[in-house]
Amino acid sequence: MSAGLTDPLTDTVIDVSAPVTTPVTAAVTAPAEPPRARRRRRLPAPGLVVAIAVLALAVAWVIVPSVFAPADPLTGVPADKLQGPSLAHLFGTDQLGRDVLTRVVHGAVHSLTGALVAVLVGLVVGTVVGVLSGSIGGIVDDVLMRIVDVLLAIPGLLLSLSVIILLGFGTVNAAIAVGIGSIASFARLSRSEVVRVRRTDYVEAAFGSGGRFLTVLRRHVLPNSLTAVLGLAALQFGTAILAISTLGFLGYGAPPPTPEWGLLIAEGRNYVATAWWLTVFPGLVVLAVVLSANRLSQAISRRTR
Repeated sequence: MSAGLTDPLTDTVIDVSAPVTTPVTAAVTAPAEPPRARRRRRLPAPGLVVAIAVLALAVAWVIVPSVFAPADPLTGVPADKLQGPSLAHLFGTDQLGRDVLTRVVHGAVHSLTGALVAVLVGLVVGTVVGVLSGSIGGIVDDVLMRIVDVLLAIPGLLLSLSVIILLGFGTVNAAIAVGIGSIASFARLSRSEVVRVRRTDYVEAAFGSGGRFLTVLRRHVLPNSLTAVLGLAALQFGTAILAISTLGFLGYGAPPPTPEWGLLIAEGRNYVATAWWLTVFPGLVVLAVVLSANRLSQAISRRTR
């Protein structure tokens, strides 16, 4: 006789001696990732490696140009004028017999330092304006942002030319002019980041616990709002190189015979039909450095998100 209980409602016998079975859910575990795939995922992208190598080479040209081009970039050999690319002159020679590769290497110091000055001007001034505007707010925010709107409404090249006319020609003045043109971009981005961070809970808690304005700004707001600005600075570095080269091409940068990249392209435009290397090789160098800076800025922006 089997043990059981009688349900008073339905007069049915419930067998309690039968084993109780519960559904077992099989644990699904993801297959382990092979070590080779993990190593491949950790390796940087080939394009990023090439970009870093190009920028490192350009920086080496600035620091030790004589190692890569020991010849004099300002004097040439008249007998070697307008020679095409060869083992003796990889980038050929110009109309005065000067080695083009030597002039490109020694011209890196003018173009890259000018771009660095331009980025520093835009970064420092624009960040200060954006931080003040986003942190103080009110009428200060309105006045500063209206000034930034005026700068954004003026084309960058026109603004740079206007500043150069006031300051005078030269690489440093051209760099300052390009930097002034980039202030608005840094100011808008830094302001938006400061406004976003100020609305977070931990900043409100810091103010609520009695934190002073400058202390909270230095400890909480600035470290969490300037990471995106650094990515923009890397992007603006490539843009500044292109802008300074453009001003040099138009004759507003370094005076001849300074081997500045934009001026090298301008000097070779009269020989495009007979000596194409005078413009092609300096132009390719500018293009490679600008694209490398843009690729590095993309990598920085992805890591700071």
